[in-house]
Parts: sequence; C-alpha cells; structure tokens
Amino acid sequence: MTDKSTPVTLSETAAARVAKLIAQQGNPELKLRLTVSGGGCSGFQYGFDFDENQKPDDIVVTKSGVTMLVDSMSLLYLTGSEVDYVEDLVGASFQVVNPNATASCGCGTSFSI
Repeated sequence: MTDKSTPVTLSETAAARVAKLIAQQGNPELKLRLTVSGGGCSGFQYGFDFDENQKPDDIVVTKSGVTMLVDSMSLLYLTGSEVDYVEDLVGASFQVVNPNATASCGCGTSFSI
C-alpha cells in the first residue's frame, strides 16, 4: 500500500532488490529511476534505470537506504502507486501497482489510463 506522505512508494522487497543490484554495480551513488513514457501495448510503459543524478523536478522516495527518483511528468501517471519486486514461477520482475491504470498488458510493463 502507498503511504500518504509520498506520492509513490517502494516496497521493502523492491528496496532490498535494488540495494542488491546497486551493490553488484559497485556504485553506492546509484538511485533507481522510475519513468513513464508513451508506447507499449497498452499506451504507456514503465521504465526502470539507475541514475547517479537527481534532477530539480524529481520526487525523491527513500526506503531502507535506497533512493528512487520519479520525474514530475511521470508522477502525473504514478501518484498513489507502489513499486514492488515479485518472484514467481514465471520469473522475477519489478512491478508497479498503479491505481490510476484502467488496463494493463499481461507482462505488467505497460498500461492505459
């Protein structure tokens, strides 16, 4: 669930996975960047990347020592969302639980509003 103090949250499971990936990269300055862009089978798609630089319009979310950055344009589509990390029989992936999405694709990386 999201918490009212931040517009987007990061689950404990996702924070732990990001921390592990950052440790593997050997660069403690890395932050997880979540973006939304046009495209994907449902109209918009989520993007995950590492970034060392915080931009002036970024929303900063911290959880268990991990920092996630979301730019203000992406935030328009992500408010109230939670980023989670899920492992199941099909594989493992970061997933966005987005209450604003009216539909999403089967892979969970694209959505529509």
